[in-house]
Order: sequence, then structure tokens, then C-alpha cells
Amino acid sequence: MNRRNVLVVDDDPDILKLLTMRLSAAGYGVQAATSGEQALASLAVNRPDVVVTDLKMGGMDGLALFEAIQRQTPTLPVIILTAHGTIPDAVEATKRGVFGFLPKPFDGKLLLDQVAQAIRTSAAGAQADESWRADFVTASPQMEGLLRQARLVAQSDASVLISGASGTGKELLARAIHKASKRADRPFVAVNCAAIPENLLESELFGHRKGSFTGAVYDHKGLFQSAEGGTVFLDEIGDMPLALQAKLLRALQEREVRPVGSAQPVAIDVRIISATHRDLEERVKSGEFREDLYYRLNVVSLFIPPLAQRREDIAPLAKHFLNEVAQRYGKDVKTFAPDALEILISAPWPGNVRQLHNVVEQSVALATSPIIPAALVQSALRNEPSGLTPLDEAKRAFERDYLIRILRITSGNVTQAAKLAQRNRTEFYKLLDRHQLQPSMFKTLKQQAHARAEH
Repeated sequence: MNRRNVLVVDDDPDILKLLTMRLSAAGYGVQAATSGEQALASLAVNRPDVVVTDLKMGGMDGLALFEAIQRQTPTLPVIILTAHGTIPDAVEATKRGVFGFLPKPFDGKLLLDQVAQAIRTSAAGAQADESWRADFVTASPQMEGLLRQARLVAQSDASVLISGASGTGKELLARAIHKASKRADRPFVAVNCAAIPENLLESELFGHRKGSFTGAVYDHKGLFQSAEGGTVFLDEIGDMPLALQAKLLRALQEREVRPVGSAQPVAIDVRIISATHRDLEERVKSGEFREDLYYRLNVVSLFIPPLAQRREDIAPLAKHFLNEVAQRYGKDVKTFAPDALEILISAPWPGNVRQLHNVVEQSVALATSPIIPAALVQSALRNEPSGLTPLDEAKRAFERDYLIRILRITSGNVTQAAKLAQRNRTEFYKLLDRHQLQPSMFKTLKQQAHARAEH
């Protein structure tokens, strides 16, 4: 088992030395700080498993330090040392979330018991299976704190709203929460609310009955029913149409969905995780997002910082992607040249982790030696300015996905599909030709057999 680390904070050098000796003798790694300010600076570099701090200190006192830690890393346990006269302060502190307090002069055994208990009960010291976070490669204290929060929230069914810029890994975090939850053996169903046409989104989410609208040639369960017992991930929730927001709110409140064309609701048991790159509070103010739905979804809020704010993650992520891509391409590419790595670390990364992956993949694909030179990385960065798909390419991909979806719904019936798309048959056939899609590909086996019999 990895050695656990304790940060001790006290402006009395003798007490600080004694704390360090006691904890070191018990096998803990110890970081020492002589002030609250120094402790916060230490936390930005190295993340301990427990903080032990004096209450009364010059400058930032122990309670102010605790509050600062709470804002940055709510799951990090804090133990406060207090003189006899400040016990009421300590009792009040425990009500605000302080893990515990110890009287001064402290008892060595009591100190070790408190530290051990804090580690056992904190996410940092949990002995649980860590496979749930296996897809995360990080050296960032920020990300470690975020993952601790994710691990804790995974134990409940509370709705989670994940925010962060495009490319930061919001769906990856949602999947990790699902894996760490009691629903891990049930489905994880993801839906991009911005990618599905408004007239099809309700049917996709809640299902429909045969004959409920033109093209509804069979009963469709919908994603909520498909995820029964598991997790529904609503990506880009900020782009959901207002009319559907009301229906989603009702489904969450009543824990049931009503398929399109059905008079009977269907009970559901799902956990909701949503994500957005938009400022939902601003959209609430502008009337583009329902306030009641916002608070229903935002029971627990998790924010993924952009890659540029956690540069310590760039090198390990780049090396991870290099190994992954090199293996997939069957290329003998081992590492980055030192100056190439420096370029990666200093780049702005507006496209975040997704852009980094693209740059590494391009560099590996074009590499002619085991070591990727700086010039190749620089070239890849120029060719991948934002990590985003070009608009024309994105439009084509969306159009193709839309056509495939609508042909599946209509089982390849072009007349019905054209009506759903609000296009005439000539225009619709042109769209199919553009994407080399054959309606016959989407006909059912029964329809295909009938067509063969007629010929």
C-alpha cells in the first residue's frame, strides 16, 4: 500500500517538530508548514491525505485555512489542534465540516488514531477498487481533488452537473462516476442533446408508440427505458429546447416517462448526469433554460478545469497518448524529444485534452524515428489550431448521422423519411446520394424477403 501523507501546520516550531516526529515514526510521509499561507502553497504542489493544523496562528488561522481548503478540495479531511480555551471554537468548527479536533498539548496516541480514522473515512484513503478511474491520467492536484469528489458522489443517486470547456473530458468523468456507483453493472446511456433534431429528441429520450407520428412504424423504447437501473448522461444539456425541458423536468420529478403517442406512463429508475460547456446560470437569466430544471440537475456540481490550468497533466497525458497511438499504428515511437515536450507543455490548448490527443496522434503518424522531434510537434500544432473538427466536416458528419437515424426510424421508406425531414423526395434522394446511403440498407429482413418474392 502506498504511504499516506500528512500536512502539519503550526507557527510554533517546537510543536511542528514534535508533530513531524510522531507522524514520521508511525510511517506517514510528513509535509510541514509554518503558516496557513505556506500550507495553501504546499497544497497546490503536493496533495496530502490529511491536514493537521493549529487553530490560533498569526496571519491565516486554522479555521480560515480550513475554509480555503473546503473551497478547493471539499473531500480533504482537516484536523484542528486547539488549546483548552478555544474548545468551543473547535466544536463549532466540526459543525462546519472539520473532521475533528485535538486538545493541546496533544496526546500522541490520540493524534495517530484521529489521523488513521480520517484516512479510513476519506475518499483519499479508501481501499476501494480504483478501476473506475483507470481512464484518467493526471498529476494535477486539481484533478485529484475532482476525482475524490466524483468518487464520493458516485455512492449516491444525486443528480450531477458537469461543466467545463469542450474537450476537457466531461463524458469520461460521467462514465467514471457510473463505474464507481452501485449502478455499474447496468447500462450507461449517453445522448448529445445538441446533435439530435428537435422533432426527434422527445422520441429518442422517452420512446414512441407505433403509429404515433408519420414514420413511427414500430414501438421504440427510448433511451430512458433502455438505461433502466443505470445512468443516463445528457451531454450538452444547455442546448435542449425549452419545450422538451418541461417534459424532462416532469420525468425527473415523477420518475416516469410518457412515450410519444402513449396514454400510459412508464416508471423509470435511472441516475441522471448532465454536462454542458455553456453557462447555465446565464441561460436561466436569459430565459433559455428553466430555473427549476437547472436546480433539479445541479444537485452536485463538478467543474473540469481546462488543460491550460493544469499543465502538470500535459506531459503524462502526452506520453500516455503516444504509447496508445504507437501501439495502435504498430510504430516504434518511444518518446518526445525534450524540446518537443517543452512545446507541448507551453502550448495554449484551446481544444483541451481532445486537441492534445489529436496533436500526439498526428505526430506519431508522421514520425520516422523512435523520438518525436520538436519540428513535428510544432507542425501538428499548426495543423490543429483548436482541436475542433472543421465546420464543413462537422456539418457533413451531422447530416449523415441524421439521415441514418431517420432511415432507421422509417425502415428505409424514403417517402416517410422525406416527410420527417421536411424535404421533397428529389431533395432527399440527392442528400442520400451525397452520402452514398441506400434506403434498402435500412429495410427490415421481412421487407427484404417480401421484395425478393415480388421479383
